[in-house]
Amino acid sequence: MESRESIDFDLSRYLSMVKRQWIPAASIFASTVALSVVATTLLKPSYEAEGKLLFKTPSFNVVGSELLPSESQARGDLRPLVSTQNPITTQIEVITSPLLLQKTIDELQLKNKEGKPLTTEALKKALSIKIIGGTDVLLVSYQSPNPQEAAAVVNNVMNLYLENDILTNRAEAEATRKFMAKQLPNNRSAVQDAEAALRIFKQKYNIVDLAEETRSAVAIIGNLDSNINGVKADFDQATAQTNELRQKVNLNSQEALSASAVSQSPAVQGILTQLQDIDRQLASERSRFLDDNPVIVNLEQRKANLQALLKKEIGQTGAGPVNYQPKTLQIGETKQNLIRDFLQSDVQRRGLEQKLTSLYNSRSVYEQRVRIIPQLEQQQRDLERRLEVAQSTYQTLLKKVQELQLAENNNTPNARIIAKGSVPNKPTLGLKPFILVLGVLLGAFLATTAVIFLETRDRSLKTLKEIREIFGYTLLGIVPSSTKKIRSRYRETEIATQEIAVIDSPTSLTSEIYRMIQANLRFLSSDKVLKTIVVSSAVPKEGKSTVSANLAAAIAQLGRKVLLIDADMRVPTQHHLWQITNTAGLSEVLVGEAEFKTAASNVIENLDVLTAGVRPPNPLALLDSKRMATLIQEFSNQYDFVIIDAPPLLLAADAVTLSHMTDGILLVARPGVIDSNSANNAKELLQRSGQNVLGLLVNGINEKNESSNDFYHAKEYFSADTVTTESESGVRTWSQR
Repeated sequence: MESRESIDFDLSRYLSMVKRQWIPAASIFASTVALSVVATTLLKPSYEAEGKLLFKTPSFNVVGSELLPSESQARGDLRPLVSTQNPITTQIEVITSPLLLQKTIDELQLKNKEGKPLTTEALKKALSIKIIGGTDVLLVSYQSPNPQEAAAVVNNVMNLYLENDILTNRAEAEATRKFMAKQLPNNRSAVQDAEAALRIFKQKYNIVDLAEETRSAVAIIGNLDSNINGVKADFDQATAQTNELRQKVNLNSQEALSASAVSQSPAVQGILTQLQDIDRQLASERSRFLDDNPVIVNLEQRKANLQALLKKEIGQTGAGPVNYQPKTLQIGETKQNLIRDFLQSDVQRRGLEQKLTSLYNSRSVYEQRVRIIPQLEQQQRDLERRLEVAQSTYQTLLKKVQELQLAENNNTPNARIIAKGSVPNKPTLGLKPFILVLGVLLGAFLATTAVIFLETRDRSLKTLKEIREIFGYTLLGIVPSSTKKIRSRYRETEIATQEIAVIDSPTSLTSEIYRMIQANLRFLSSDKVLKTIVVSSAVPKEGKSTVSANLAAAIAQLGRKVLLIDADMRVPTQHHLWQITNTAGLSEVLVGEAEFKTAASNVIENLDVLTAGVRPPNPLALLDSKRMATLIQEFSNQYDFVIIDAPPLLLAADAVTLSHMTDGILLVARPGVIDSNSANNAKELLQRSGQNVLGLLVNGINEKNESSNDFYHAKEYFSADTVTTESESGVRTWSQR
């Protein structure tokens, strides 16, 4: 078990503690609450006035570099700089700023209790400002002993805030407008520069519409490809035809052109005819004459002249160098037709070649334009974007300047008063509820502390559970407390009554419990019958003598012969309980001054009591003797049961000494008397000395200290002495429960 210094504050244990210490706890709690009530009566009455402000967004709002009005501003909502912040919280700080509070103090001439001007800190402390949940309404309240002053302060604070808000908005609008007006010329120049750059770019690259130009160029390239393919086919056909005709005429184009020109010249053909005639004459004359013959020389001279004339005529026709053989210069009609066809085919081929080259060049030009169009588009977009930004900025600034010009003359604040502060008629509770609650809490705390303090000082074991946890012996029985209240002049106390309940109240619950205890002792050991036991306790005042007397009487009432020995020679008790003489008792029998038969007294049927006798100088020496052991043996033979009432274990060694001469020791413990240290010491003593502890009997159980009512059903059972029953034959009889 845990020590008493560390108390377990579970609910059941705390309730048990409160039950035991309820008088001081209740007194402390009631006193504390009464003092708090008295304190509330000493407080001066305080009056509270309230006013309400509804917030909305001003007509303009410029935050940092943000120029465009936001959507939230258009709706008329306040918007904070920090997303997690309520914007009205900022306005609360403005209302409670020292500047506005000082203006309120000066205008209303507010004074403190000493008659001095009120400080801004004191006014701020008395002024309460809070947001009404789920709304944009701010509740402004002020407490003061003067109701008129409370209403005046609330209204003055709200009015000053609205005036300050108007002035602040106007000043901000003016400063912002002047700043923006300075920026307008620069933005206008930026727009002009952007427009000029875009115009120069379009002029430089001949740009009208790049998208349309791209579509047109792609279509033109497609048409050019189709034309190129057609011209290329015609060119190939013309080339093949020209090559075939060249082979037939066996001339190139220049030669064919010259031969055609010569063959069509009458002068050339006439000269050729004369040359042919001279050649025939030369051939005829050479057969007759030698080469140096004048005829031959004359003919050769004429031939040379004709050849020179022929060359001259050919030169005049514009033909190139040709073979001046007559057979070459004189061609037939067929060959002339072939030459004409050859020349026409060659001309057609050359024309197709030039056309194909022209088509290729056009296509290359369009392809090059298409390749640079994306770059041009990117440059154009950049320039257009630059122009758009410049125009947008300029238009926004111009619009803002116009708005701010209107805002400079605006007298509308960002809030309005929806409820003015009225003069209160009744004082507020103020600190009274707080003081009362504080008094109740303080009273509960002090009462709890007192209960814990008293329980900590009282180290005694209070409950059956605590006693059983320490000793751990077999529980043979629990005896309820037998106390009666005695009212005195100063207090009401409870004292234990020393009575033999088995005899005085034979039908009571206590008597039945003692009968149960003797039955438990009887059946405690199956192999050995108990005949002699020692009854003791750890400390005095635990009721061991009363337990011994009642147990002896309960056994005697069963018809067994019992001897009760009072072995507590230091503080004898049995002669008081049984109201018999103590002139001769155990001490006299041990020293031989009296006989047992004369010293023992028969108190009831089957029960003899041997009192302690006169106190000897050394009781332990008498008890720890062979004579005492012999007597116990003799008593065991003469009686069915011998009960020895021994001194407490921790005050004398008598009980330990006597228990070795008997069948065992019955330990009696009483809640509220024995403490944890004594219980532990007693248990250690019994274990160290090797005692046969028969069991534990808990005497004087107080139901108020127990968490469960162990005697509830027993009290109900013993609440009526008799009940009416009906037998099977129908005869009504009275029987004892």
